Amino acid sequence: MNDQIKYYQKKLSFEWDSADLFEKLEETAHVVIVDTRKEFAYETEHIPGAINLPHRKMDASSISGLDKEAIYVCYCDGIGCNGSTKGSLKMTQLGFKVRELIGGLDWWKRDGYSTEGSQAIAGTEIQCAC
Repeated sequence: MNDQIKYYQKKLSFEWDSADLFEKLEETAHVVIVDTRKEFAYETEHIPGAINLPHRKMDASSISGLDKEAIYVCYCDGIGCNGSTKGSLKMTQLGFKVRELIGGLDWWKRDGYSTEGSQAIAGTEIQCAC
């Protein structure tokens, strides 16, 4: 039983769901949302305030100007995509504090939150603490 408790505690320390992210964005400005998909996908639709850093282009030089004190939350399309996992791994290897958004953009929208982009949808908007 102890191993299982440790497993779930560790798992929760590495990922957030859309409600966790929404709550953190409303209470602190030290969270950065990272869309790890290709540029065209980001331009079509993304989580409000997200920056676009495709996981395939992530390296020490492409993320050198980012604040290492912030928490970075990586996401992609959803459960059928592993771009957020790849981006989370790369950013962690480069010394950043990272969480993966489980469910990605798909569950963000399913939970009723708004998006930005050329095919944005209306929904609950973040009242950022920025």
